[in-house]
Amino acid sequence: MSSVSDGRTTRLVALQRLAIESGRKDFDARYPDLSLSPVVALICAYEEEANLGAVLARVPKKALGLEVTPLVIVDGGDDATDRVAKEAGAVTFVFPTNLGHGVALRVGYDLCVTGGARYVVTLDADGQNDPAEIETMLQPLVEDEADFVVASRRLGVDETADSYRKMGVKWFSWLMNLLMGSHLTDTSNGYRALRVSMLSDVAPRLEQDQYQTAELLITAMSRGWRVTERPTVWHERASGQSKKGGNLIYGFRYAAVILRTWRRERGLGGGGLGLSRGFSARG
Repeated sequence: MSSVSDGRTTRLVALQRLAIESGRKDFDARYPDLSLSPVVALICAYEEEANLGAVLARVPKKALGLEVTPLVIVDGGDDATDRVAKEAGAVTFVFPTNLGHGVALRVGYDLCVTGGARYVVTLDADGQNDPAEIETMLQPLVEDEADFVVASRRLGVDETADSYRKMGVKWFSWLMNLLMGSHLTDTSNGYRALRVSMLSDVAPRLEQDQYQTAELLITAMSRGWRVTERPTVWHERASGQSKKGGNLIYGFRYAAVILRTWRRERGLGGGGLGLSRGFSARG
């Protein structure tokens, strides 16, 4: 049974690599001499044609005096998300098939590292994050107070009505704080600002195809990078339904990623706070 499972995993990894290489070939043909601005607004989008255009229209041209480039990773799908991204003027990388949010983020991180960006802000394509708050997210990085900034809907405003998700946000934060000795209030928020030098260290260790926020946070903290929070507004999804699954499935899988990543980093000698570069968390 193990050999069958291993063989299936090997085939999936090979197919994933082929899909990424296909997307990269198309990307390099369209952007042969790409040089990114100091700030990249990274958006991973799967079948978000109805929402993406409005999000891109609100991405500022500059933040804290730094030019901002919108970079959209289109994670497959059968709608016109790629066309919407291109027509909005975003730098666009298109997967030929759906590979998962975590894979899309890793490709985006790699493009930012190799493209010369200094800071990356990740935000959702569905309108739940306000691009106007990019400056708020960037400020701790630019002022060298942190290397990783997480948006907090608990410190800010949560306009959504799903009480189960709100309870999950609190529970996930409690679990991660218990394991990591941190004091974060919203550890499952995908609105993040990241120093590219931190990504260069952390991104090669990432493995999750989905639910990557927990993996990224735990890995960064384990390796001693400074993490802090900033209050933001969490809006209702502009239209459509979440691709993350129902509350029970999402909660189980997200908790599993937290525990798996914590064990992995602890087993590699990187568990705990890892204070070599300092640690900070606003709670």
